[in-house]
Amino acid sequence: MANSATINSVEKTVPRTSDVLATAPRTAVAGVSGYAGGELARLLLHHPKLNGVAPTFLGRAGEAEVGPSTNLEDLHPQLATPGNHKANEVFPFSWERIVNSKIEVLFLATPHDQSREWVPQAIEQGIKVIDLSGAWRLQDDINRAVYRLKDANPEHAARLQAEAIYGCPELHRDEIRHARIVANPGCYATSIILALAPLIEAGVVDVDHGIVCDAKSGVSGAGKAATATTHFMHAADNLSAYAVFGHRHTGELLEQLHLTTDQIQFTPHLLPIPRGILSTIYLRLKHATDSTAIGVVFQKFYERSPLVRLHTTPHLPEIQHIVRTNYCDLGFALAADGKRLVIVSCLDNLLKGAAGQAVQNMNLICGWKEEEGLL
Repeated sequence: MANSATINSVEKTVPRTSDVLATAPRTAVAGVSGYAGGELARLLLHHPKLNGVAPTFLGRAGEAEVGPSTNLEDLHPQLATPGNHKANEVFPFSWERIVNSKIEVLFLATPHDQSREWVPQAIEQGIKVIDLSGAWRLQDDINRAVYRLKDANPEHAARLQAEAIYGCPELHRDEIRHARIVANPGCYATSIILALAPLIEAGVVDVDHGIVCDAKSGVSGAGKAATATTHFMHAADNLSAYAVFGHRHTGELLEQLHLTTDQIQFTPHLLPIPRGILSTIYLRLKHATDSTAIGVVFQKFYERSPLVRLHTTPHLPEIQHIVRTNYCDLGFALAADGKRLVIVSCLDNLLKGAAGQAVQNMNLICGWKEEEGLL
């Protein structure tokens, strides 16, 4: 049975040296060449609280795409200013540059193994990290094994892992405010966790009957490098399931919702669209109820969450309404028997599912409104 009472109150040992930042921090984005990195750059360049100070933009280790004269606008032409003025240089990754630039918050839009290696080094330099990879999201060794991570110093990594906060503001905003390591959630996981957390915490879900999560994502969720299953000839005019019983975001669902593998089934699908996620979640309630009562559960849970929008029954979210926004839209339909419930959750996988949520976490670390620069 799920331990539903603890979803919003996971205890963490948080070092008191990691207080909320008093002033606008100097920021850096490593891995800016990717889709999520490009969205991070856009959000940070226009963030009203960063006082017009551009982040330091960095590539990934050994990245051929980033050379000594690469500009952000070369990598992401959509960020070009009038007159095509190239104002933001992108540098090869360098700890010397990060330290000399007095970076206080480092965003890692990097592969899992790079993030696992770089986070301890950043913490040693007194830099707070918001990591968009899966390297630090999972506390259970069995769940984390899907990433096949190697630690140079396993004991030190284990201490940092215990300190890392899962960066879902709607569940952990108080812990995030004082965190040194924020592990940004996966995009699929965000859509499903936000849909289920209110009901599981309220104790109204018959979890032992089983929860089915049918989730569909646009192609950008697979990253910038094309594969045999994400290039146009495969993805266009097609819909396919993948990673059945083995998707790496499953562990996040288990840990954050306090469920077992017998209680939830998650199956992802590839949609032939650039971006966006729609998750349809099927569950049974313990006792028959009505739509008003279910609506109240969601409203109370998200009354302090400006980036979650609740739809009024019978209206359900659609991908076209959330693309290029930082919102997660939630809606539901209750069967006539009052026990069978379907929840629909929609978000942009590159924004609320990645870069937007990362900036939301930065806002909390800085003591700002969490929606600052995101509406």
